[in-house]
Amino acid sequence: MTLDDLFKTIEARANADPDSSWTAKLLAKGPEKCAEKFGEEAIEAIIEAIKNDRPKLVSEAADVLFHLLVMLKSRDIRLDEVMAELARRQDQSGIAEKNARHAD
Repeated sequence: MTLDDLFKTIEARANADPDSSWTAKLLAKGPEKCAEKFGEEAIEAIIEAIKNDRPKLVSEAADVLFHLLVMLKSRDIRLDEVMAELARRQDQSGIAEKNARHAD
């Protein structure tokens, strides 16, 4: 499964019955709840990375990616917008890109 496939699944489930779909349930609670859940999952991934628990980190990383895409959907941001931004940054060093953002 690619991130694009996952995002399409999230879009398809966005209007499902919240009683039968975790995705629909999260989205029904609004963007703030989606962001909160993404943050919780990110913290859990950080904890597993610090503990060096590979299987749990893999699982938490999957949760982070899923909840990031749900959060984007909650704000009507398409995955291709994020991918285009990554492509735009590809030809410059991370340091130069970060410095350019802080110059604004």
